[in-house]
Amino acid sequence: MEATAKATYVRISPRKVQIVLDLIRNQPADKAMAILQYTPKAACEPVMKVLKSAIANAENNNNMDTSRLVVSHCNATAGPTLKRIQARSHGRAYRINKRTSHITITVKELED
Repeated sequence: MEATAKATYVRISPRKVQIVLDLIRNQPADKAMAILQYTPKAACEPVMKVLKSAIANAENNNNMDTSRLVVSHCNATAGPTLKRIQARSHGRAYRINKRTSHITITVKELED
């Protein structure tokens, strides 16, 4: 049995989020929380929020034992890009792409 949590339109690049997700993939849930807490990356905060939500979903919706949860699947896909303009010299305009992410984390209970 699995439980999933998703955060959409998070204002951070999916490439930055994927680096953090690679650290916690296939880790026990409590160890993954510790890794996220002590990793100095900006993406750790939204990923930790989604992981807490997935653990809460597993406990409340599926009656799973939280001490036996493992991060089974996690990914970050690209959301819509916010396009902004920055003024440059000689009347030019440079485009700035502010990327967004959709973060999905699935946890499952280990079988004995």
